[in-house]
Amino acid sequence: MNFRAATRPALATALSVRGAVAPVAGFHASAAPQASLRELEARLKSVKNIEKITKSMKMIAATRLGRAQRAMDSAVAFGNASEELFKQSEVEAPKEGGRDLFVVVSSDRGLCGGIHSSVSKKTRAAVAKLTKAGGEEPSVVVLGDKAKAQLSRALPKNLVLSFNQIGKGVPTYEDALAITSTILKADIPFDKINIVYNKYVSSLSFESVISTVYSEKSLLEAPKFGAYEMDESLSKDLAEFSLTNSIFYTLVEGHASEINSRRNAMDNASKNAGDMITNLNLLYNRGRQAKITNELIDIITGASSL
Repeated sequence: MNFRAATRPALATALSVRGAVAPVAGFHASAAPQASLRELEARLKSVKNIEKITKSMKMIAATRLGRAQRAMDSAVAFGNASEELFKQSEVEAPKEGGRDLFVVVSSDRGLCGGIHSSVSKKTRAAVAKLTKAGGEEPSVVVLGDKAKAQLSRALPKNLVLSFNQIGKGVPTYEDALAITSTILKADIPFDKINIVYNKYVSSLSFESVISTVYSEKSLLEAPKFGAYEMDESLSKDLAEFSLTNSIFYTLVEGHASEINSRRNAMDNASKNAGDMITNLNLLYNRGRQAKITNELIDIITGASSL
């Protein structure tokens, strides 16, 4: 009886006849680490490939961010023009019986953190607040498939119109004009439009906010709108122009926020992948050392049993 070999936990679990312990123990001790090492190798390869992808996406997003920020800086004047018009006119929506329309600015692209769910959450909260106050059910228009997928489940009765092909490039004024024309042609009743979009705060953060645009009727009823000397027939064009300006600016700023969020998300993903690679390498090296140690023990045990 080879008591010395039988008492080694890494080699055997029971006493055996001399000459049978070493081969059986050696076989079982080396098979498990080999399978584990192959699994670790596959995981390492997979994580390294993911790290390459996330680093590439981060570089692409960083390159696109500069262009998006320049477009955002240029579009500020359009948003300010609409806000100044409504502010100077002291326009307000009807306090009773008014209809609200929500335009949710999103895009078709993902892998950018919680930027799409943020505007969806903001919209759901605003709609719930209006409904709780006893007002009429607001209508919802969504720009982008990501928010549409979320709001079509949360607010199916409110969703009346949606747009796709959003977010592939820097939005243009022509894009905003086409969206405005489609909304107005859809003949959706509203006194006030709430544009829900992501405001660019800094290179590390964004904030989902609401920008308000008023209808032609609300504009005409504003106390100080008469101070603007113009043909009454131009009020319709002015209201449409103001809506287009606001949609354009929110599209551009939302696009910059999305690109920035994607860059940050890919940066975090790359760092997490790097940490995982370090841990997997450590486990892999430990496994190799254990395998080599077991093989040496098998050789020594076999030699000592002769």
